[in-house]
Amino acid sequence: MEAVYSFTTLGALIGLVIAIVLIIVKVHPAYSLILGALIGGLIGGGGLVTTVDTMISGAQSMMSSVLRIMTSGILAGALIKTGSAQKIAETIVDKMGERKAVAAIAIATMVICAVGVFVDISVITVAPIALAIGKKARLPKESLLLAMIGGGKAGNIISPNPNTIAASEAFGVDLTALMFKNIIPAIFALVVTIVLASILAGKKNSLAVSESDIDSTDSKLPGFLPAIAGPLVVIILLALRPIAGISIDPLIALPVGGIVSMLLTGNAKNVVSFSEFGLSKVIGVSILLIGTGTIAGIIKASALQFDVINVLEAMNMPAFVLAPLSGILMAGATASTTAGATIAAQTFAPTLLSEGVPALSAAAMIHAGATVVDSLPHGSFFHATGGSVNMSISDRMKLIPFEACVGLTSTLVSVVLFLIIG
Repeated sequence: MEAVYSFTTLGALIGLVIAIVLIIVKVHPAYSLILGALIGGLIGGGGLVTTVDTMISGAQSMMSSVLRIMTSGILAGALIKTGSAQKIAETIVDKMGERKAVAAIAIATMVICAVGVFVDISVITVAPIALAIGKKARLPKESLLLAMIGGGKAGNIISPNPNTIAASEAFGVDLTALMFKNIIPAIFALVVTIVLASILAGKKNSLAVSESDIDSTDSKLPGFLPAIAGPLVVIILLALRPIAGISIDPLIALPVGGIVSMLLTGNAKNVVSFSEFGLSKVIGVSILLIGTGTIAGIIKASALQFDVINVLEAMNMPAFVLAPLSGILMAGATASTTAGATIAAQTFAPTLLSEGVPALSAAAMIHAGATVVDSLPHGSFFHATGGSVNMSISDRMKLIPFEACVGLTSTLVSVVLFLIIG
């Protein structure tokens, strides 16, 4: 049975470890993954030609996801540059009031991420509002940042973001269906976020928000209805398939929502510049996915799947455990929800499907699992979110266990739902 695989498990694992080490020492993640794939393939016994061909094949399998992600930049650019994302966040916080500030901040970040803004940008967008509210309500930075990160994690698993797109592509499931599948896990994650952030709010020796942390802005924001119109259009277009049997691909729905957002907020003349801004925000993820595809190709063509199933069987563990576990491990290895979900889904989709795990449930469990330890220090999310509230690396490190609890909550709920309803 081993003979059907082009590479050994050892080679694939060594390649992944090399990629991780290179990422940790600050080599660009895309190059780290490509080099790791090359070395892993050679060590795994594939030979130079087979290794390169497999890497190219793996990268090619990412192209449909990359195209969708690139067009999603139009929506992301529109929401950020028109002020729509900030307006949505401000409205939620204002309506809920200062007394429910922690919940309001978490919900605001969840909504911003859920409508199509990347999780790190969602945190950065909400951060100035959170800091201003935190100053008034005397909430420490730890509580504010955890509320934003946890809310972002909850929103991420129900969003048309790169990780969701990559997971849906790997399993061949409808993007909208995958988004809806994790709504209940996302709600549980939000509740846990609010509880943990509230606990941190009462912690002694915490980091207080200072005047220098707060940025004042006089920029004019759009009204709430124009601000929310673009995301609503995306949701309606994507929902047409399950509701009316009309299939509108995210490649179309996401940019249409962005254009609607720009038109209704009075930014018709800025369509080109805002779209270019959005592209600049997604180009890094797109390049990362190409690099991810190379190592995913090597891992997928190795004996790793076979060996992992053997280990699970020896431990008397059911095959579905592979879904959340692979999401957790791969996201932790790459410190990226997108890369982790992609590698796990690309590698183990055939195995999970052959073991009888429904595609939608498997994709949902992998996706949720990819949010558990995706914010480790060798990834950009860790530093971007810490920088959004002017937090030191050592203080930012202390939040990782709390973030993991949020991601683990959504993962466990996703697994329970699979066990109950399939």
